[in-house]
Amino acid sequence: MISRFERFSFAIFEISRCWHKIAGDEMAKCGLKGPHAIYLIAMNRHPEGVTAAQLSEICGRDKADVSRAISSMEERGMVVKEGLNNSLYRARLKLTEKGKQAADHICRRAGVAVDLGGKGLDDEQRAVFYETLELIAANLRAISDDGLPQ
Repeated sequence: MISRFERFSFAIFEISRCWHKIAGDEMAKCGLKGPHAIYLIAMNRHPEGVTAAQLSEICGRDKADVSRAISSMEERGMVVKEGLNNSLYRARLKLTEKGKQAADHICRRAGVAVDLGGKGLDDEQRAVFYETLELIAANLRAISDDGLPQ
Protein backbone atom coordinates (compact mmCIF):
# COMPACT_ATOMS: atom_id res chain seq x y z
CA MET A 1 0.00 0.00 0.00
CA ILE A 2 1.27 3.46 -0.91
CA SER A 3 1.54 5.79 2.07
CA ARG A 4 -0.18 9.17 2.18
CA PHE A 5 3.25 10.82 2.02
CA GLU A 6 4.20 8.96 -1.17
CA ARG A 7 0.83 9.58 -2.80
CA PHE A 8 0.92 13.28 -1.93
CA SER A 9 4.56 13.73 -2.92
CA PHE A 10 4.29 11.87 -6.20
CA ALA A 11 1.17 13.79 -7.20
CA ILE A 12 2.68 17.17 -6.31
CA PHE A 13 5.92 16.39 -8.15
CA GLU A 14 4.04 15.16 -11.22
CA ILE A 15 1.81 18.24 -11.28
CA SER A 16 4.87 20.48 -10.92
CA ARG A 17 6.81 18.65 -13.65
CA CYS A 18 3.92 18.83 -16.08
CA TRP A 19 3.12 22.46 -15.27
CA HIS A 20 6.75 23.48 -15.86
CA LYS A 21 6.78 21.67 -19.21
CA ILE A 22 3.51 23.28 -20.31
CA ALA A 23 4.71 26.73 -19.17
CA GLY A 24 8.03 26.24 -20.96
CA ASP A 25 6.33 25.20 -24.19
CA GLU A 26 3.94 28.16 -24.10
CA MET A 27 6.54 30.74 -23.02
CA ALA A 28 8.87 29.63 -25.82
CA LYS A 29 6.23 30.97 -28.24
CA CYS A 30 6.89 34.40 -26.67
CA GLY A 31 10.67 34.00 -26.69
CA LEU A 32 10.80 33.52 -22.93
CA LYS A 33 11.32 30.69 -20.46
CA GLY A 34 8.68 28.92 -18.38
CA PRO A 35 9.42 30.67 -15.09
CA HIS A 36 8.67 34.04 -16.71
CA ALA A 37 4.97 33.07 -16.92
CA ILE A 38 4.26 33.80 -13.26
CA TYR A 39 5.81 37.26 -13.53
CA LEU A 40 3.83 38.17 -16.64
CA ILE A 41 0.59 37.00 -15.03
CA ALA A 42 1.30 38.93 -11.81
CA MET A 43 2.27 42.11 -13.66
CA ASN A 44 -0.82 41.82 -15.85
CA ARG A 45 -2.94 41.95 -12.66
CA HIS A 46 -1.17 45.19 -11.65
CA PRO A 47 -1.33 47.52 -14.67
CA GLU A 48 -0.32 50.46 -12.44
CA GLY A 49 3.05 48.71 -12.05
CA VAL A 50 4.86 46.96 -9.23
CA THR A 51 8.33 47.23 -7.77
CA ALA A 52 10.73 44.30 -8.00
CA ALA A 53 10.31 43.78 -4.24
CA GLN A 54 6.52 43.65 -4.61
CA LEU A 55 6.80 41.24 -7.53
CA SER A 56 9.08 39.03 -5.46
CA GLU A 57 6.49 38.96 -2.66
CA ILE A 58 3.51 38.41 -4.97
CA CYS A 59 5.20 35.51 -6.78
CA GLY A 60 6.97 34.01 -3.79
CA ARG A 61 10.35 34.18 -5.56
CA ASP A 62 13.66 35.56 -4.42
CA LYS A 63 14.74 39.00 -5.59
CA ALA A 64 17.66 37.65 -7.64
CA ASP A 65 15.30 35.48 -9.70
CA VAL A 66 12.96 38.45 -10.19
CA SER A 67 15.87 40.63 -11.27
CA ARG A 68 17.09 38.09 -13.85
CA ALA A 69 13.58 37.61 -15.24
CA ILE A 70 12.93 41.35 -15.45
CA SER A 71 16.24 41.91 -17.25
CA SER A 72 15.36 39.23 -19.76
CA MET A 73 11.88 40.64 -20.33
CA GLU A 74 13.28 44.18 -20.63
CA GLU A 75 15.73 43.00 -23.31
CA ARG A 76 12.78 41.58 -25.25
CA GLY A 77 10.79 44.81 -24.95
CA MET A 78 8.09 43.35 -22.70
CA VAL A 79 8.76 45.32 -19.51
CA VAL A 80 9.79 48.90 -18.78
CA LYS A 81 11.00 50.46 -15.55
CA GLU A 82 9.48 53.78 -14.59
CA GLY A 83 11.50 55.60 -11.96
CA LEU A 84 10.83 58.61 -9.80
CA ASN A 85 12.94 61.77 -9.96
CA ASN A 86 15.26 60.34 -12.65
CA SER A 87 16.12 57.36 -10.44
CA LEU A 88 15.38 53.69 -11.06
CA TYR A 89 15.59 52.92 -7.33
CA ARG A 90 12.26 51.33 -6.44
CA ALA A 91 11.16 51.79 -10.03
CA ARG A 92 7.74 50.55 -11.02
CA LEU A 93 7.78 47.70 -13.49
CA LYS A 94 5.12 47.84 -16.17
CA LEU A 95 4.26 45.68 -19.12
CA THR A 96 4.71 47.19 -22.56
CA GLU A 97 2.15 46.48 -25.27
CA LYS A 98 4.26 43.49 -26.32
CA GLY A 99 4.38 42.34 -22.69
CA LYS A 100 0.61 42.70 -22.34
CA GLN A 101 0.10 40.59 -25.46
CA ALA A 102 2.41 37.90 -24.05
CA ALA A 103 0.62 38.04 -20.67
CA ASP A 104 -2.79 37.77 -22.34
CA HIS A 105 -1.55 34.77 -24.34
CA ILE A 106 -0.22 33.07 -21.19
CA CYS A 107 -3.39 33.80 -19.22
CA ARG A 108 -5.55 32.29 -21.97
CA ARG A 109 -3.32 29.24 -22.36
CA ALA A 110 -3.07 28.74 -18.59
CA GLY A 111 -6.86 28.82 -18.44
CA VAL A 112 -7.03 26.07 -21.06
CA ALA A 113 -4.46 23.99 -19.15
CA VAL A 114 -6.29 24.40 -15.84
CA ASP A 115 -9.66 23.56 -17.45
CA LEU A 116 -8.23 20.43 -19.05
CA GLY A 117 -6.33 19.48 -15.89
CA GLY A 118 -9.54 19.70 -13.86
CA LYS A 119 -11.57 17.72 -16.38
CA GLY A 120 -14.00 15.46 -14.56
CA LEU A 121 -14.39 17.73 -11.53
CA ASP A 122 -17.65 19.49 -10.87
CA ASP A 123 -17.78 22.97 -9.30
CA GLU A 124 -18.21 21.63 -5.76
CA GLN A 125 -15.28 19.22 -6.09
CA ARG A 126 -13.13 21.99 -7.54
CA ALA A 127 -14.01 24.34 -4.65
CA VAL A 128 -13.17 21.67 -2.06
CA PHE A 129 -9.94 20.84 -3.89
CA TYR A 130 -8.68 24.45 -3.91
CA GLU A 131 -9.76 25.03 -0.32
CA THR A 132 -7.90 21.87 0.70
CA LEU A 133 -4.84 22.70 -1.37
CA GLU A 134 -4.64 26.21 0.14
CA LEU A 135 -4.95 24.77 3.67
CA ILE A 136 -2.16 22.24 3.00
CA ALA A 137 0.02 25.01 1.54
CA ALA A 138 -0.57 27.24 4.60
CA ASN A 139 0.18 24.37 6.98
CA LEU A 140 3.37 23.42 5.13
CA ARG A 141 4.44 27.09 4.98
CA ALA A 142 4.09 27.32 8.78
CA ILE A 143 6.09 24.10 9.24
CA SER A 144 8.81 25.33 6.88
CA ASP A 145 9.00 28.64 8.76
CA ASP A 146 8.89 27.16 12.29
CA GLY A 147 10.47 23.77 11.69
CA LEU A 148 8.95 20.34 12.01
CA PRO A 149 7.84 19.73 15.61
CA GLN A 150 9.59 16.95 17.53
